[in-house]
Amino acid sequence: MSPPRRQILRAAGLLLVPLGARGQLVQADPAAPWAEAPLARAYPDPRLRALAWAVLAPNPHNRQPWIAELPTAAPDTVLLRCDLDRRLPVTDPFDRQITIGLGAFAELFRMAAAAEGLGMELVPFPEGEPQPRLDGRPVVRLRLTPGGVADPLFAQAAARRSAKRPYDMARPVPAEALAALAAAVAPPTRFAATTAPGRVAALRDLAWRAWQVEATTPAAHGESVALMRLGRAAVAAQPDGISLYGPGLEEGVAAGQITPEAMLPGRPGYDMMVQRYRPMLAATPAYVWTTTPGNSRAEALAAGRDWLRLNLAATAAGLSLHPVSQALQEFPEMEGPYREAQAELGEGGVVQMLGRLGYGPPVPPTPRWPATSRIRAA
Repeated sequence: MSPPRRQILRAAGLLLVPLGARGQLVQADPAAPWAEAPLARAYPDPRLRALAWAVLAPNPHNRQPWIAELPTAAPDTVLLRCDLDRRLPVTDPFDRQITIGLGAFAELFRMAAAAEGLGMELVPFPEGEPQPRLDGRPVVRLRLTPGGVADPLFAQAAARRSAKRPYDMARPVPAEALAALAAAVAPPTRFAATTAPGRVAALRDLAWRAWQVEATTPAAHGESVALMRLGRAAVAAQPDGISLYGPGLEEGVAAGQITPEAMLPGRPGYDMMVQRYRPMLAATPAYVWTTTPGNSRAEALAAGRDWLRLNLAATAAGLSLHPVSQALQEFPEMEGPYREAQAELGEGGVVQMLGRLGYGPPVPPTPRWPATSRIRAA
């Protein structure tokens, strides 16, 4: 007799949590899903095994905007929907960046399935592309099939990080590493990069000015502040958004010195962010960016799949990658930097992602909700 489903889930570190109850879930370690993903092989459903990896995908503001619907009538299928409560209505008013995050999720799902010899049929927006924002329709339909071929980049999935730190300016990014990143991208997405000092300096300046626009626009900055999880207890209770915890921060949170109000302009926390962000951007030896011919939903989804692959290729090369896409945000106050970025980098297409690249220090994994908290039966 096979063990009960709940026993298998417990052995895999996975206990199903209904979507409506996710606020009641507290993980002792908010980064536990990174260690638990390999343990999901104990679960008999290959969809759940792949989903345990997919939730580790990069996504804007760590919103983790995915809902994986498992139709009981189609045991080989996942309908990936957007959790509409996890969008970024101010800084991402058309849900373009959220769509990119969902594309990264779909690609990591594919890779995890392929590692087990399973293929995947991917149908973007099977019920049509919603405009001007996402709605309740599926973003993508994923169907597992026999005969997948393992992707070498998947070996980096557990080690991938978004390194928001200064990079080593004494170590230039070699041309062969950029070639490996370029090889990870497939049409319609196009890859470009620069290590040329003059162009890197210009992009550092653009990234800094765009960050300032976001940080001084009350609605845009307020959107980020509302998503800050301050201290380990807050992160454990809600492991999405912008996590600020660890040595040196816990004491400030406990003393009431680090609060959402302290992160507003003119307050100490805001000044701390400025003092951290500017030298971080200055310590950037290279930039990479991706473009697509147009700006359809399907192209944004494809750009997300390629952004995940770029992340893994960078990890394989020992490099750090950090998205700095403020200049690509489409709210009114960002119009100047947005136009500048598109004119400078678009080459007749649409810039989908911009990231700083270099050799950075080791950083811990970003907190995640477990896969089973993002699953809905249908």
